[in-house]
Amino acid sequence: MSNPHKGRTGWQRIIWATHHSLHGLKLAWCTENAFRQEATAAALMLPASLWLGRSGVEVALLAGSVLAVLIVELLNSAVEAAIDRVSYELHDLSRRAKDFGSAAVLLSLLACASVWLGVLYDRLGAP
Repeated sequence: MSNPHKGRTGWQRIIWATHHSLHGLKLAWCTENAFRQEATAAALMLPASLWLGRSGVEVALLAGSVLAVLIVELLNSAVEAAIDRVSYELHDLSRRAKDFGSAAVLLSLLACASVWLGVLYDRLGAP
């Protein structure tokens, strides 16, 4: 039995995938406080990465670390939505899944901070 939602190919698939992706970003913005906060910070940090980075590699590291936070936050929100879809009942496995997602967001934030602090330290003239 084939999935009726998997029938699109070529440009039609790309257009529909883009539509769903943009809808997901809009939904995350409208429903997820953490995503809204991180996206607002990203709106400031992404242009700053172009100014702050001395090379293409530095710009890529700065911007990539910011985008990684947004990506991990979206995945965490997806896990939480899937768990809540199954049940709001407290369960050890549900808690574990949500805590793992939250830990992933924390690690992405720490990685982002370390990249930015390392570049700033280098840029501001390490002794």
